[in-house]
Amino acid sequence: MQNPSLSPEMPVIRPDSGMLYMIAAMLLLPVGDTLAKLLSETMNPLGVTMSRILAQALFLAPVAWVLRRRLRGSMFSPVVALSGGLLIVSLTSLITAFTVMPIATAIAIFFVEPLILTLLAGLMLGERAGPRRLIAVGVGLIGALIVIRPGFSSYGWATLLPLVSAVVYAINMIILKRASATRSALTVQCGATVYAALGLMVITGGLHLAGMTGFTPQTADLRVWALILCAGAVAATSFVLVAEAYRNADATALAPFQYLEIVTATALGFLVFGDFPDALTWVGVAIILGSGVYIFHREQLSTTRAPRRKRGGR
Repeated sequence: MQNPSLSPEMPVIRPDSGMLYMIAAMLLLPVGDTLAKLLSETMNPLGVTMSRILAQALFLAPVAWVLRRRLRGSMFSPVVALSGGLLIVSLTSLITAFTVMPIATAIAIFFVEPLILTLLAGLMLGERAGPRRLIAVGVGLIGALIVIRPGFSSYGWATLLPLVSAVVYAINMIILKRASATRSALTVQCGATVYAALGLMVITGGLHLAGMTGFTPQTADLRVWALILCAGAVAATSFVLVAEAYRNADATALAPFQYLEIVTATALGFLVFGDFPDALTWVGVAIILGSGVYIFHREQLSTTRAPRRKRGGR
């Protein structure tokens, strides 16, 4: 999951096109998650993450060359390296969750990320959230607890992994926002992908020397190699679609479309793996979605009324 929305350098020019790009991206992202879950049947989660990132870098390289005029600022720096490290943690946590629970359930828990980002933006960026949005964040986190069901979920400790992924992803969004002040989103994302790929190769290489296995597929297993290439192509395409969406439309107009990902994830999880979330999980999902949409709604109202308001906070 990648989000270049926090970069300020792209003008809003075609909102309808932006929405279509976002819809396409949200329909495509769960395909990558499904491929990752299939790959986890023959590789461990860290190996799946490394393979996906390497394949993503392979497909992003020509895209970056074609869009090279949009590259601005330093691609290799400590802040971009930090983003790459956070990408490793977030993606590995989510892929590990896919190995033990339905994709839709993991994605539902992960979607507390916008709520967490609202809190972190206040703490780390000084972006003040009013009481209504803070209450919405609290309600959304209650929804997450309903999905996670600490002590009662059949998935045990693994239910915390999508939450870890969401927190780390939200922190990465803060890092990206700071980095995008002097760099384009494409620069940061390409650099973070390279750092993540190098970091994963070092980590898996060290673990392999320590005796761990399962980081790479069998050389002759053409099916797995095909899945890896498809996962990389899907990840790279999704990134370009999301980048184009935010280049053509405002973030508040696009944000609600992100929740289409849960619909696609549920459909693919059922069709490919026979997984379907239970009723209580859907209750938690509804609460999370409602809280997220309300926060985006308040943000849009805030943007519209900003010239008339004398005070912050709602």
